[in-house]
Amino acid sequence: MMVVMKNNATEEQVKHVIAKIEEAGGKTHLSEGKYKTLIGAIGDTEQIDREALKGFAGVENVVPISKPYKLVSSEFKSEPTEIKIGDCTIGGNNFTVIAGPCSVETEEQVMATARLVKETGAQIMRGGAFKPRTSPYSFQGLGAEGLKILQTASAETGLPVVTEVLDPRDIDLVAASVDILQIGARNMQNFTLLTEAGATQKPILLKKSFSCTIEELFMAAEYIVKTGNEKVILCERGLRTFEPYTRNTLDLSAVPLIKSLSHLPIIVDPSHATGKRDLIAPLSLASMAVGAHGIMIEVHPSPEEALCDGPQSLTSPQFKELMVQLKPLAKYFGKEGL
Repeated sequence: MMVVMKNNATEEQVKHVIAKIEEAGGKTHLSEGKYKTLIGAIGDTEQIDREALKGFAGVENVVPISKPYKLVSSEFKSEPTEIKIGDCTIGGNNFTVIAGPCSVETEEQVMATARLVKETGAQIMRGGAFKPRTSPYSFQGLGAEGLKILQTASAETGLPVVTEVLDPRDIDLVAASVDILQIGARNMQNFTLLTEAGATQKPILLKKSFSCTIEELFMAAEYIVKTGNEKVILCERGLRTFEPYTRNTLDLSAVPLIKSLSHLPIIVDPSHATGKRDLIAPLSLASMAVGAHGIMIEVHPSPEEALCDGPQSLTSPQFKELMVQLKPLAKYFGKEGL
């Protein structure tokens, strides 16, 4: 259930409600938005008297939540979550472009890409220091050295950086090096990793697995939010289907569905969804049209020499052209950030 506090509720009144819920055997999650303070009661709530709570000082309403996912649902929080990272905001009426190479290969490669990302008006740099690969013989990333290169790029350009974390043992190192922790599609249901990443209180970019339902994505996000960290960015990156012409099948219908069911922002990754650079631009434009809060795309100064995912990486001229196409569309839809 969710307890909605009045606008003028005092800190003492909020604490009193929390104490009563916990005395009755429930656990609480406090969410302080721009306009409302919400107290989520989770766990065993059978012994909590909802009608009695309605009479507590400072309480505006007590609302049951029917969904199995509680804290990420729009029932719990109707106000969309906006996540401030550096000078940009993900969520709300903003459209954020996250761009960079699939993997960090050299300092020269990353610096060239970071300057391009900054120059074109994209807001966040991406790059993989640790790479989960299907084959154990494929390039696995530079690890800690890759994190240092990303830090250098961020320091020069001022761009926030996102990179993937694969192992709970690396969380402290990665969290100290970048601005956003990415949980990849293969680790979406690695619940230990989700919980420990959430506990850093860093923004978390959670990629939807290519074989999961929207509800399963929400339940994975619930593990993060349950730690008290609401800074979760969901990412649609395609489904594994029978269609062989693309790497995966991009499910753009998931974007408005997720926006109707959850308060968390949702972005799209057309690079991993299609595996083909020629499809990235039209699907990026379509992502904005269906209401996504942003896109995450792969860019490489020399895709033919890339150690990872070269065929789905945009060249520098292609990325510049995409940014040119996005800006008037953003103006048409009233989007901010570009």
